[in-house]
Amino acid sequence: MMLMRTDPFRELDRLTERLLGTSAHPAAMPMDAYRDGDTFVVLLDLPGVTPESIDLDVERNVLTVRAERRTAPQSDAEMVIAERPAGTFSRQLFLGETLDTERIEASYDMGVLTLRIPVAEQAKPRKIEISGGSDRRQISG
Repeated sequence: MMLMRTDPFRELDRLTERLLGTSAHPAAMPMDAYRDGDTFVVLLDLPGVTPESIDLDVERNVLTVRAERRTAPQSDAEMVIAERPAGTFSRQLFLGETLDTERIEASYDMGVLTLRIPVAEQAKPRKIEISGGSDRRQISG
């Protein structure tokens, strides 16, 4: 398994939202994940975030993504509508043992953070050659 689908904290957030009618994490990081050959690809939406504010941390098999979206510069303007959440947001991905967390590549373009995580060499299927009867050598003793 490449990525654990259950995140107990997100489930708790959803329950809290239902009970209180609020959003515990108004700015979740929507994510797509797929396998492309020997690479596992994760796409995270982070609009309005600068690449410098993104922090990636891997501890054991848990990848934590943190990003900060700043509020509009303070001025004398009166805010009429404020729906765009600001602040620091984070999301944890529980990576499977089959992924090589030492070789994660990350890029950020047009508000999308792309993570490319190779499948670990030991997890890749490999062919085993089978020698036939004609390949055997007779040893004379």
